[in-house]
Amino acid sequence: MNIKGGMDVENDMKQPSAQEELAYINQFAKSPLTAEEVYFFPVRLCDNEVDRDFERFDRASLEKLGELFLGKSGLFDHQWSAQGQTARIYRTEVVEEPARQTAAGDGYCWLKGWAYLLRTEKNRDLIAEIEGGIKKEVSVGCSVARRVCSVCGASEGTCSHVKGQTYGEQLCFLELQDPTDAYEWSFVAVPAQRNAGVVKRFGPEDGQMQVLRKQAELGRKYLHWLRREVVRLAMLADDGLDGQVFAGVAEKLEEPELLELRKTYEARVNSRFPASAQLCQQPRTPEKHDESMFLV
Repeated sequence: MNIKGGMDVENDMKQPSAQEELAYINQFAKSPLTAEEVYFFPVRLCDNEVDRDFERFDRASLEKLGELFLGKSGLFDHQWSAQGQTARIYRTEVVEEPARQTAAGDGYCWLKGWAYLLRTEKNRDLIAEIEGGIKKEVSVGCSVARRVCSVCGASEGTCSHVKGQTYGEQLCFLELQDPTDAYEWSFVAVPAQRNAGVVKRFGPEDGQMQVLRKQAELGRKYLHWLRREVVRLAMLADDGLDGQVFAGVAEKLEEPELLELRKTYEARVNSRFPASAQLCQQPRTPEKHDESMFLV
């Protein structure tokens, strides 16, 4: 059974340190990732508010879902395909907002997750859409053991109450209890939960994060220059080389391979185009002038 949620952008003043985030992320990575290789963002996965389908999670369910969603993939429109995997949840926590009440009359709380994805050419447009607020609403796919009527406490289908109807002053909805599995979370266009989605971050980043971002940007510029330099040297060393094809290959290489290729192609270029020896110029013989014109 899929339970769907959704969201608007919300303020988030908490700024965890970059090194802590990387430590959490690397628990899920096969090889250690660096700050320049990952993009991470907070997301409101679901809350305890009554949603558009007149269902809601209780507080205990959010706690359990926080455990179940660790390591789960982010998809698009709940399409269960490996090609659609784009991000992964690496930590979660339940956030309390006691000053705000739900339609059920209790204090509002929500499940916050942090997701990461790789900074690749494939993900470049998605990262821009997340930063620009285009990709923000999300929905979760999970299963629960019980769906309980809010009016009488009976299991779904065993009473006469209809969700969405009001009985006296009490709204009827189904409370989703005892989650048993979390499948995935997805970017969607129209979610069931009104508040679920990417959380907008406000306030300045901590100093460590700023330094890491600057280092990452310098690293990207350096790799861009190094790849272009390797392609330039390769074209000089081999006239028959297809520059466009080789440039595509170079985009997939990292610094160690690029430096080795640069060294190899520099040697070939120097062998093919040896530097010309500078010739010593013969001293010029002063020209003889008829000095008689200066005689008075």
